[in-house]
Amino acid sequence: MKAVVLAGGRGTRLRPFTTNFPKPLMPIGDIPILEILLRQLRWHGVSQVKVMSGHLAYLLEAYFGDGSQFGLDIGYVREAEPLGTAGPLRQLRGTYAEPILVMNGDLLTNLDFGALAAGHRDTGSDVTVAVYRRDEQIDLGVLTVDETGAVRDYDEKPTLHLEVSMGAYAINPAVFERIPQDGRYDMPQLILDLLSDGRVVTAHRHDGIWLDIGRVDDYERANELFARDPGAFLPDRAGPESEHVR
Repeated sequence: MKAVVLAGGRGTRLRPFTTNFPKPLMPIGDIPILEILLRQLRWHGVSQVKVMSGHLAYLLEAYFGDGSQFGLDIGYVREAEPLGTAGPLRQLRGTYAEPILVMNGDLLTNLDFGALAAGHRDTGSDVTVAVYRRDEQIDLGVLTVDETGAVRDYDEKPTLHLEVSMGAYAINPAVFERIPQDGRYDMPQLILDLLSDGRVVTAHRHDGIWLDIGRVDDYERANELFARDPGAFLPDRAGPESEHVR
Protein backbone atom coordinates (compact mmCIF):
# COMPACT_ATOMS: atom_id res chain seq x y z
CA MET A 1 0.00 0.00 0.00
CA LYS A 2 1.23 3.50 -0.85
CA ALA A 3 0.51 6.90 0.63
CA VAL A 4 0.99 10.58 -0.11
CA VAL A 5 1.43 13.06 2.74
CA LEU A 6 0.66 16.74 2.14
CA ALA A 7 3.27 18.59 4.18
CA GLY A 8 3.82 21.88 2.34
CA GLY A 9 1.67 24.22 4.41
CA ARG A 10 3.06 27.16 6.38
CA GLY A 11 1.09 26.51 9.55
CA THR A 12 0.03 30.14 9.90
CA ARG A 13 -2.37 29.41 12.76
CA LEU A 14 0.56 28.20 14.88
CA ARG A 15 2.78 31.22 14.37
CA PRO A 16 5.30 32.21 15.66
CA PHE A 17 6.31 28.55 16.21
CA THR A 18 6.07 27.71 12.51
CA THR A 19 7.89 30.78 11.20
CA ASN A 20 11.20 28.93 11.16
CA PHE A 21 9.86 25.42 11.74
CA PRO A 22 7.65 23.30 9.44
CA LYS A 23 4.35 22.34 11.02
CA PRO A 24 4.83 18.56 10.44
CA LEU A 25 7.87 18.74 12.74
CA MET A 26 5.87 20.28 15.60
CA PRO A 27 6.30 17.91 18.54
CA ILE A 28 3.57 15.91 20.20
CA GLY A 29 5.30 15.02 23.42
CA ASP A 30 8.85 14.52 22.19
CA ILE A 31 7.96 13.13 18.72
CA PRO A 32 7.20 15.19 15.58
CA ILE A 33 3.58 14.82 14.48
CA LEU A 34 4.65 13.57 11.05
CA GLU A 35 6.79 10.84 12.61
CA ILE A 36 3.75 9.61 14.54
CA LEU A 37 1.75 9.55 11.32
CA LEU A 38 4.47 7.72 9.38
CA ARG A 39 4.81 5.07 12.08
CA GLN A 40 1.04 4.56 12.00
CA LEU A 41 1.09 4.16 8.22
CA ARG A 42 3.85 1.56 8.45
CA TRP A 43 1.90 -0.34 11.10
CA HIS A 44 -1.19 -0.41 8.86
CA GLY A 45 0.69 -1.82 5.89
CA VAL A 46 2.01 1.17 3.97
CA SER A 47 5.45 0.59 2.48
CA GLN A 48 6.00 3.66 0.29
CA VAL A 49 5.30 7.31 1.10
CA LYS A 50 5.59 10.39 -1.07
CA VAL A 51 5.91 13.60 0.96
CA MET A 52 4.67 16.71 -0.85
CA SER A 53 6.74 19.44 0.77
CA GLY A 54 7.09 23.20 0.45
CA HIS A 55 7.71 25.47 3.42
CA LEU A 56 11.14 24.64 4.92
CA ALA A 57 11.21 21.40 2.93
CA TYR A 58 14.90 20.82 3.57
CA LEU A 59 14.24 20.39 7.30
CA LEU A 60 11.69 17.64 6.63
CA GLU A 61 14.02 15.91 4.21
CA ALA A 62 16.93 16.10 6.66
CA TYR A 63 14.89 14.62 9.51
CA PHE A 64 13.09 11.79 7.69
CA GLY A 65 15.67 11.01 5.02
CA ASP A 66 14.83 8.04 2.81
CA GLY A 67 12.55 6.59 5.48
CA SER A 68 14.60 3.48 6.13
CA GLN A 69 14.75 4.19 9.86
CA PHE A 70 10.95 3.86 9.91
CA GLY A 71 10.79 0.84 7.63
CA LEU A 72 9.47 2.98 4.78
CA ASP A 73 10.57 4.10 1.34
CA ILE A 74 10.10 7.89 1.47
CA GLY A 75 10.43 10.20 -1.52
CA TYR A 76 9.82 13.93 -1.81
CA VAL A 77 8.19 16.30 -4.27
CA ARG A 78 8.68 20.01 -3.59
CA GLU A 79 6.22 22.70 -4.61
CA ALA A 80 7.82 25.96 -5.70
CA GLU A 81 4.79 27.97 -4.52
CA PRO A 82 1.72 27.18 -2.40
CA LEU A 83 -0.65 25.07 -4.50
CA GLY A 84 -3.41 24.28 -1.99
CA THR A 85 -4.37 20.90 -0.58
CA ALA A 86 -5.07 19.23 -3.94
CA GLY A 87 -2.93 21.24 -6.39
CA PRO A 88 0.32 19.39 -5.52
CA LEU A 89 -1.26 16.09 -6.55
CA ARG A 90 -1.20 17.13 -10.21
CA GLN A 91 2.54 16.38 -10.10
CA LEU A 92 1.74 12.70 -9.43
CA ARG A 93 -0.18 12.02 -12.63
CA GLY A 94 0.93 8.71 -14.10
CA THR A 95 2.78 7.70 -10.92
CA TYR A 96 0.31 5.21 -9.46
CA ALA A 97 -1.75 2.37 -10.90
CA GLU A 98 -3.71 1.46 -7.75
CA PRO A 99 -5.68 3.53 -5.22
CA ILE A 100 -3.54 5.38 -2.71
CA LEU A 101 -3.96 7.03 0.66
CA VAL A 102 -3.65 10.82 0.75
CA MET A 103 -3.55 12.79 3.99
CA ASN A 104 -2.50 16.02 5.64
CA GLY A 105 0.78 15.85 7.52
CA ASP A 106 -0.58 17.34 10.76
CA LEU A 107 -3.14 14.75 11.87
CA LEU A 108 -3.23 13.20 15.30
CA THR A 109 -5.64 10.31 15.10
CA ASN A 110 -6.04 6.62 15.80
CA LEU A 111 -7.71 6.04 12.44
CA ASP A 112 -7.16 2.58 10.97
CA PHE A 113 -5.67 3.53 7.60
CA GLY A 114 -5.83 -0.07 6.43
CA ALA A 115 -9.59 -0.11 7.02
CA LEU A 116 -9.93 3.17 5.12
CA ALA A 117 -8.15 1.64 2.12
CA ALA A 118 -10.12 -1.61 2.31
CA GLY A 119 -13.45 0.22 2.54
CA HIS A 120 -12.50 2.28 -0.49
CA ARG A 121 -11.80 -0.86 -2.52
CA ASP A 122 -15.08 -2.46 -1.40
CA THR A 123 -17.26 0.51 -2.41
CA GLY A 124 -15.57 1.11 -5.76
CA SER A 125 -15.62 4.85 -5.11
CA ASP A 126 -13.47 7.42 -6.84
CA VAL A 127 -12.66 9.03 -3.49
CA THR A 128 -13.33 7.95 0.08
CA VAL A 129 -13.19 10.68 2.72
CA ALA A 130 -12.40 9.85 6.35
CA VAL A 131 -15.10 11.60 8.37
CA TYR A 132 -15.35 12.54 12.03
CA ARG A 133 -18.39 13.78 13.95
CA ARG A 134 -17.62 17.06 15.69
CA ASP A 135 -20.00 18.93 17.97
CA GLU A 136 -19.69 22.72 17.81
CA GLN A 137 -21.60 24.99 20.15
CA ILE A 138 -22.76 28.34 18.79
CA ASP A 139 -22.48 30.91 21.61
CA LEU A 140 -25.29 33.02 20.21
CA GLY A 141 -29.05 32.95 20.00
CA VAL A 142 -29.96 31.61 16.55
CA LEU A 143 -33.22 32.68 14.90
CA THR A 144 -35.20 30.98 12.19
CA VAL A 145 -36.73 33.76 10.06
CA ASP A 146 -39.05 33.21 7.10
CA GLU A 147 -39.15 35.21 3.87
CA THR A 148 -41.60 37.75 5.34
CA GLY A 149 -39.31 38.56 8.25
CA ALA A 150 -41.43 36.70 10.79
CA VAL A 151 -39.49 34.82 13.49
CA ARG A 152 -40.45 31.13 13.52
CA ASP A 153 -38.01 29.74 16.04
CA TYR A 154 -35.37 30.80 18.53
CA ASP A 155 -32.58 28.46 19.60
CA GLU A 156 -30.30 29.76 22.38
CA LYS A 157 -26.70 28.60 21.99
CA PRO A 158 -27.43 25.49 19.92
CA THR A 159 -24.94 22.68 19.41
CA LEU A 160 -24.37 21.69 15.79
CA HIS A 161 -23.58 18.06 15.05
CA LEU A 162 -21.28 18.12 12.04
CA GLU A 163 -19.58 15.43 9.98
CA VAL A 164 -16.22 16.92 9.06
CA SER A 165 -13.40 15.82 6.81
CA MET A 166 -10.41 14.48 8.74
CA GLY A 167 -8.00 15.41 5.95
CA ALA A 168 -7.41 11.75 5.08
CA TYR A 169 -8.58 10.12 1.86
CA ALA A 170 -8.35 7.02 -0.28
CA ILE A 171 -8.19 8.12 -3.92
CA ASN A 172 -8.14 6.47 -7.32
CA PRO A 173 -5.17 7.99 -9.17
CA ALA A 174 -7.32 8.71 -12.25
CA VAL A 175 -8.87 11.49 -10.14
CA PHE A 176 -5.64 13.47 -10.46
CA GLU A 177 -6.57 14.17 -14.08
CA ARG A 178 -9.46 16.33 -12.79
CA ILE A 179 -7.05 18.76 -11.13
CA PRO A 180 -6.44 21.88 -13.26
CA GLN A 181 -2.99 22.17 -14.80
CA ASP A 182 -2.08 25.43 -13.10
CA GLY A 183 -2.77 27.44 -9.97
CA ARG A 184 -3.95 26.80 -6.46
CA TYR A 185 -6.57 24.10 -5.99
CA ASP A 186 -7.97 22.70 -2.75
CA MET A 187 -9.42 19.35 -1.82
CA PRO A 188 -12.96 20.64 -1.13
CA GLN A 189 -13.10 22.02 -4.68
CA LEU A 190 -11.87 18.71 -6.07
CA ILE A 191 -14.63 16.85 -4.23
CA LEU A 192 -17.26 19.31 -5.47
CA ASP A 193 -15.98 19.05 -9.05
CA LEU A 194 -16.08 15.26 -8.89
CA LEU A 195 -19.65 15.33 -7.58
CA SER A 196 -20.67 17.70 -10.36
CA ASP A 197 -19.18 15.20 -12.83
CA GLY A 198 -21.29 12.41 -11.35
CA ARG A 199 -18.31 10.63 -9.80
CA VAL A 200 -18.71 8.54 -6.63
CA VAL A 201 -17.46 9.96 -3.32
CA THR A 202 -18.14 8.08 -0.09
CA ALA A 203 -17.51 8.65 3.62
CA HIS A 204 -15.55 6.43 5.98
CA ARG A 205 -16.75 7.33 9.48
CA HIS A 206 -14.21 7.22 12.30
CA ASP A 207 -15.49 6.89 15.86
CA GLY A 208 -12.22 7.45 17.69
CA ILE A 209 -9.68 10.22 18.14
CA TRP A 210 -8.98 13.01 15.67
CA LEU A 211 -7.33 16.36 16.16
CA ASP A 212 -6.04 18.93 13.66
CA ILE A 213 -2.94 20.34 15.33
CA GLY A 214 -3.13 23.43 13.13
CA ARG A 215 -5.60 24.76 15.72
CA VAL A 216 -3.91 25.95 18.92
CA ASP A 217 -6.54 24.42 21.21
CA ASP A 218 -6.32 21.09 19.39
CA TYR A 219 -2.53 21.18 19.57
CA GLU A 220 -2.69 21.58 23.34
CA ARG A 221 -5.29 18.79 23.58
CA ALA A 222 -3.12 16.56 21.39
CA ASN A 223 -0.19 16.91 23.77
CA GLU A 224 -2.43 16.10 26.73
CA LEU A 225 -3.76 12.93 25.11
CA PHE A 226 -0.36 11.78 23.94
CA ALA A 227 1.15 12.32 27.39
CA ARG A 228 -1.61 10.18 28.95
CA ASP A 229 -1.16 7.28 26.56
CA PRO A 230 1.32 7.32 23.65
CA GLY A 231 0.20 3.80 22.72
CA ALA A 232 -3.19 5.14 21.66
CA PHE A 233 -1.42 6.69 18.67
CA LEU A 234 1.62 4.44 18.25
CA PRO A 235 0.35 0.87 17.84
CA ASP A 236 3.83 -0.56 18.38
CA ARG A 237 3.74 0.94 21.88
CA ALA A 238 0.10 0.17 22.65
CA GLY A 239 -0.78 -1.03 26.13
CA PRO A 240 -3.99 -2.19 27.83
CA GLU A 241 -5.20 1.36 28.53
CA SER A 242 -4.86 2.66 24.96
CA GLU A 243 -8.38 1.88 23.81
CA HIS A 244 -9.81 3.99 26.64
CA VAL A 245 -8.25 7.32 25.62
CA ARG A 246 -10.91 9.74 24.38
